Amino acid sequence: MTLAPPPAARSGDPLTSVATPSLLLDLEAFEANLAAMAAFAAHQGVALRPHAKAHKSSEIAKRQIEAGAVGVCCQKLSEAYPFAAAGIRSIHVSNEFVGADKLAMAVELASHVRLSVCVDALPQVQALGRAAAEAGVKIDVLPEVDAGQHRCGVTGEDALLELVDAIAAQHALRFAGIQAYHGGIQHVVDWNARKTAAGHAADIAAGYVRALDARGVRCGVVTGGGTGTVEFDATSGVFTELQPGSYLFMDGDYGGIGWDGALHWRHSLFVLSTVMSATRPGMAVCDVGLKGLAVDSGLPRSAHWLDGRSAPVLNYVAANDEHGMLHAKDHPENDFGALVGERLLLPPGHCDPSVNLYDEYVCYRGGRVVDIWPIDARGLSR
Repeated sequence: MTLAPPPAARSGDPLTSVATPSLLLDLEAFEANLAAMAAFAAHQGVALRPHAKAHKSSEIAKRQIEAGAVGVCCQKLSEAYPFAAAGIRSIHVSNEFVGADKLAMAVELASHVRLSVCVDALPQVQALGRAAAEAGVKIDVLPEVDAGQHRCGVTGEDALLELVDAIAAQHALRFAGIQAYHGGIQHVVDWNARKTAAGHAADIAAGYVRALDARGVRCGVVTGGGTGTVEFDATSGVFTELQPGSYLFMDGDYGGIGWDGALHWRHSLFVLSTVMSATRPGMAVCDVGLKGLAVDSGLPRSAHWLDGRSAPVLNYVAANDEHGMLHAKDHPENDFGALVGERLLLPPGHCDPSVNLYDEYVCYRGGRVVDIWPIDARGLSR
């Protein structure tokens, strides 16, 4: 006999019967975000290649492609496998990699999809070129330039041109453009300051494009950007392709920055939790902690009652392994014993790592489950 826990939810279930903790996706808000980004990119005349590291779900990737995306980004090679298996035919690995195991994955993926990858050092190019030639595949290569993040990417024009020459020397590789991503500015709170920082990053990228032009090298793609700067990147005249990811869900961190421009997003991702204990005045304890919520960008900034009630107002103030501590905002002396068994919706502080803690999305409309989508790239971080 195989013993396994029952499913957390089934299509048709009311949210009141979904097991907790579960990762919920409000399809009305999700679809509004999906359509808004697709329409914005199309209007600006730039390609949309959403970052799948945010959602890790081939079901979501297929919907992004149907809405007009040219493909997806993955951050790791292993992460790309479920998307390739699901029929996503254009995948960009927006990260450098080294090692025989990574090269084996790259050439295997390239035999099934149009694969593009990032490099920022000659040994990466040379090893990839040899592996691709031996496997009989062609791989698009985009040198990454440091647009101000000071993490990966070349830091000078000579280094970029050296990489371009090295790519040209490998018959199994194709120079496809450059990547210029500045993740550090995505969460700058002030809209004007974020706009200025995005402009500086675009100026850096433009300088590298001019250096390539001066050498007679056509740079067909300049890819980068994220949810926080997408409206500036799209209108910069530099970026030809955008890589936003979190726009589908939003989270507490993105919800706390200024959105004074053309785009506004709705929270669609929540962790459903149950109040499991309330033995102390002014405090309740729910059943989701560090193993169900990423807290690198802070604790959930709000807690909403599933039934829509407005009181009592509880703040999520501490996360233990399996417990969340909730304090009353205005009535610390109250006895909350009657709340045991009541359900809360908690928007994660950071959607990407929170998603990686779950096996599935419980998708709902109007308080009822309508679908279950697997998070099939969960944990694939090689």
